[in-house]
Amino acid sequence: MESAGIGWIAAIIIGGIAGWLAEMFMKSNMGVIMNIILGIVGAIIANAILSLVGVVLTGWLGYLIAGFIGACILIAVARMFRRTA
Repeated sequence: MESAGIGWIAAIIIGGIAGWLAEMFMKSNMGVIMNIILGIVGAIIANAILSLVGVVLTGWLGYLIAGFIGACILIAVARMFRRTA
């Protein structure tokens, strides 16, 4: 998060927005805390995946985009495991 140029409070706010956007896009029903967690963890995962391809997202907007992509991936993976169990 520090390499993206944002602090912890901004990461929580942006993570919450990214998680909420992913929740709306994926038509999921999570809570506010889960949205924040999904957004932050999703941004970390998406940045790692995108850096393998050579794409680097920085700043507020990059963190929001990465958080949205990563949160959508996490929701899709959770749905996959929920259906098989």
